[in-house]
Amino acid sequence: MTDQSHSASSSKPQLLRKGRVWFQALWNLRSLWTLFLIFGCAALVALATSIYLSPDLAIVAALSVTSIGLWATGLVPEYWTALAFFLVAIVLGVAAPETIFSGFHSSTFWLLFSGLVLGAAIKHTTLDKRAAGILALLPLRSYGGLLSGIVAFSVALAFVMPSSIGRIMILLPVISALAERVGFGAASNGRTGMLAVATFGTFAPAFTILPANAPNMILVGMAETIYGVQISYFDYLLLHFPVLGVLKSVVLVGLAMVMFPDRIPTRIVQPPQATGPFSRQEQLLSLVLGLCLLLWLTDQVHMVSPAWVGMAAALICLLPGADLTRKGCINTDLSYGALLFVAGIMGLGAVISSAGLGEAVVNAITGTVAFGTEWPIWNTSILIGLSTLVAMITNLPGVPAVMTPLAGELSEATSLPLETVLMTQVVAFSNVFLPFQAPPLVAAIQAGNLPARAVIRLCLSLFLISLLLLAPLDLLWWHLLGMF
Repeated sequence: MTDQSHSASSSKPQLLRKGRVWFQALWNLRSLWTLFLIFGCAALVALATSIYLSPDLAIVAALSVTSIGLWATGLVPEYWTALAFFLVAIVLGVAAPETIFSGFHSSTFWLLFSGLVLGAAIKHTTLDKRAAGILALLPLRSYGGLLSGIVAFSVALAFVMPSSIGRIMILLPVISALAERVGFGAASNGRTGMLAVATFGTFAPAFTILPANAPNMILVGMAETIYGVQISYFDYLLLHFPVLGVLKSVVLVGLAMVMFPDRIPTRIVQPPQATGPFSRQEQLLSLVLGLCLLLWLTDQVHMVSPAWVGMAAALICLLPGADLTRKGCINTDLSYGALLFVAGIMGLGAVISSAGLGEAVVNAITGTVAFGTEWPIWNTSILIGLSTLVAMITNLPGVPAVMTPLAGELSEATSLPLETVLMTQVVAFSNVFLPFQAPPLVAAIQAGNLPARAVIRLCLSLFLISLLLLAPLDLLWWHLLGMF
């Protein structure tokens, strides 16, 4: 009997080892097939590009599909793909070096850097736990109510703070601490859902608030420069916020409850009854963050980019003797992989834009699309589809960069007012297909330690619902407002 039990117990580790070996072999085989699929798609896209557009664009198209495929599947670390993109792009000479490495001197890159420093300072001073304790005083009766409150707060923040990455970097440490205080573990659905709705809640609806996201301002600036069209804050908000802001926020909460189901633990970790006075570090950091927020809100007055305001705040946090960050914070607490990832994505977008791939695709498609002078809804839908395609090929800021110079010709071809043609871009760049199109979502994945697969699933689901449900409702709202 003892021998049999000893034999059974000794066979278990062997079975486990064999199981791990088989699992690893299957995983490697799956990864290999995924890699073949990515390279196969890149080859097909390059072939189609060389036949229908231009052979010069084939390399750019193949490089784009390969990079986005590797980022989407996570076969290798994101920073590795970014570094590989830099190497291949430079060796093949697909663009000038200043274009390939443009992400490093982009204000978005340095805003992310300063955001990472501010996030590290908020954690070091435990200011995140104090803010979470204040939020935890709100009545937390249900998981859905908690998510709704976070989304409402995130959307409200977009009205007063112009930088989406800055908003995300300030929000995530606070929401993460709130999740811990409520009782959600590090790998729980509840924590993932809270961070996801905070990220998407302060990012997606903000496309309907004029100064809140970069593509909005690019569109408005180019429309005024090229056509002399001035778009007012209120008109822009009235046209887009009811559907793409309010209804999308409701859809976001519903999706999060379905995709990350959880419930508030019956034993909620309560905040202490008496919190001590603010420490010197908390007072100083609160002052720095308050001044930073004030300067962000008044950037139209002093004309200093939010990135450089954030950089000044980061320098104060890193100042020796201030004790706002850990010693050696810049070496231990900052994710350089996240910075390389964002620089790679922005560099890829710049290469695609400079090569003219998005514009070439739009011109090729518009030559085959039948516009009808008496079909305003059909024409508007086609324009939204074209802008969505440009967003998928390039990135979100690429939509106004490509489509705005073509708006005059498209207005004549569709017999739609120029303002209507311009506004179709908002429906497109507010609907993100994959997070890699948007640096703020990339920054959230890295800074908030969010599972990339979970963010991709939420992104795809929100994209489909927005395209199939919210876009038609938005067109109905436009019709009621007399846009066509």
